[in-house]
Amino acid sequence: MSETVLIPGGRDVRATLDTAASDGSRADAVVVACPPHPQQRGHRGDERLQAVSDALTGRGIDCLRFDYGDWDEGYGESTDADNAVAWAAERYERVGLFGFSFGAAVALVTAASRPGLAGVCALAPTARLNPDVDAVAALDDLVDLSVPTQVLYATRDSTADWEPVVERAKELGIETETFESDHFFVGRSGDVGEAVAAFFEPRLVADGK
Repeated sequence: MSETVLIPGGRDVRATLDTAASDGSRADAVVVACPPHPQQRGHRGDERLQAVSDALTGRGIDCLRFDYGDWDEGYGESTDADNAVAWAAERYERVGLFGFSFGAAVALVTAASRPGLAGVCALAPTARLNPDVDAVAALDDLVDLSVPTQVLYATRDSTADWEPVVERAKELGIETETFESDHFFVGRSGDVGEAVAAFFEPRLVADGK
């Protein structure tokens, strides 16, 4: 089941909570999903986010897909993600963070200030949100905080500046996974969803429940 959620904060941020239980009751764990660039028509109904949510709920994990507030050069969008994580942390025992493209960079940067996260997964991340916010540097912080991290990328991606992120992730021993695909993972959304869910399941599902 799904329900609409308003995320508290100074910006208008709306989300869809997909619950694993058919009666709408909440699971013990949730993954917050950050959409791609809002100025490139990125939104919480993105095909990749939906595929990830479907795979997660199939494993007993809820998923909170949110839309950013008004465009704010990456600054406000990072705040939106942090507020969404705060909302989730108040209601769930374990919280993970996922993002695609611009949203992947948002997820990495946000996770770097959230040591309590169960994990963060970045799909086709871009290296920077803006001149001041560096997703590559966030990887070092995530290692220091011992936040489990995974970076997924496409070999034919000519859209996002993903190479610096993947290069640093490999240097740090962060888990990476490659897809023979373009930036939008055309025809591979289901595979992406399964890969993301496989990363989160052992970190979010307690005692095999």
